[in-house]
Order: sequence, then C-alpha cells, then structure tokens
Amino acid sequence: MQLAHELIGRSGDPALVLIHGITENRRMWHPLLSSLAEGREVLAVDLRGHGESDIEGPYDPITYATDVAETVQALGLERPLVIGHSLGGIVASAYAAVAPCVGIVNIDQPLRLADFQAGLLQLEPMLTGTQEEFQAAIAMVFGLMNGPLSEGEVQRIDRLRGTPRQDVVLGTWDSVLHGTVEELDATVVALAGAITVPYLSLHGIDPGAGYADWLTGLVPTATVEQWPDHGHYPHLVDPARFLARVAEFEAQVRA
Repeated sequence: MQLAHELIGRSGDPALVLIHGITENRRMWHPLLSSLAEGREVLAVDLRGHGESDIEGPYDPITYATDVAETVQALGLERPLVIGHSLGGIVASAYAAVAPCVGIVNIDQPLRLADFQAGLLQLEPMLTGTQEEFQAAIAMVFGLMNGPLSEGEVQRIDRLRGTPRQDVVLGTWDSVLHGTVEELDATVVALAGAITVPYLSLHGIDPGAGYADWLTGLVPTATVEQWPDHGHYPHLVDPARFLARVAEFEAQVRA
C-alpha cells in the first residue's frame, strides 16, 4: 500500500523517513519538519489505518514497514535513514527486514515486548469494551506518558489524534494482547536479527534495568540512550537537542 505522505526538502544523502506512533499521523512531526529538511529530503508518512491513508488491515509491524518501503520506492528514495516514534519505532526497526536503509532511530519504544504486554493486559477489558471504555483507556495510556511536554504540544497531539479507531489499535496490539511470552520473544529475536545498520534507541522514559545490555546483545550495532524525565516525546520536549542528535547520528552512518 502506498501511504499518504508529505515529502519536503531537496535531494540529499540520505533522505529521512519519519514514522509516527499509534493513533497519530504525520502531522506529529510538523514542529521538526523544516529543520530536518535542511539539506535533505524528508518523507513523513501516515501508516495504514491512520491519518489520510487507507483503513485496511492487517496492522502488524512487517505490513506497516512494507507499506513504508513501497512508498519510499515509489518516490525514488534510496537507502533512507528511518526515524520512528512509539509504534513507529517498531515499524522503523522492521523496515530493516524488508528494505535497505542506512540507519534507524527508535524514539521511546522498547523492543522487549513481553514487558509491554504485562502493562497492556491490565487495560484489555477497557480496550476491548465499549467505545467509551476504549477511548478512556487510550486517554489514560497517553496521559501518563506526556511527561514535561508543553501544554500546547499536548493539545496539538490530542487534536491530531482525534478519535482513535478501536479496530486499528486492537489490530496493532493483537499479538501483544494474545501472544505468549515465548512467541513475543521469538518475534523480537527475528526482528532484531535483521538489523545490521547503526541503530539508535533513544528513550525519554526509562526502558528498564538491563535493557541496554539486552538490546545490544540482540542488535550489536545498537546504542541505547536515555534522556531522563523527558517522557514519551523527547524529540518534542527538547527539539534542539533532538535535531543535534540526529545530525550526529547521520554523520555516524555516513562515515
């Protein structure tokens, strides 16, 4: 599936591909777009079931990543640097399994899915309940993760999120809600095994004790970096620092 998107900037090497989180869309990146597009092309996409892209399952990471890769190819971009936030961090990681890229930046999405499952299962009755219960669960999940995000940015993201679709969210989280720990671990090992390019795992929320050692054991090219007390949106809490870090990482992948 080719995705709704924005492509800005001028031809540069590498292009950047930006992937948003669950229930959001490409407009999440708007505060950063013009700065990121200095000297390069930047592609921001709406994942399937989000924004202006078609609403059509399935909603698993490989399908999401394949859509992104097809859109990248259709636009003539080659070996981009792929940046994803939240769900987009998993999709960016899966991109390495389906298409060439020069590097991956995963913003605040731990890959240890069994840990994520433990928290998500507590909300399953609300997530699978009525529309009112579902919307309350989504508001609870994201309200707890805003951290020091400014009130203006919280309101902006809430507006672009609109009314999240229950079918898309449950389709995206299906394997986490219904898979065994062993199945989730096997999925992560397979996904991580495809990552051979430089990989920056950037967290505003502590991913947990031992996470850095766990991830670098699976992905030897990974660097795990935590920005304490930045919440789920470190790139929007401190955009200048984020832009500088992307530039530093881009220099690394070019070396």
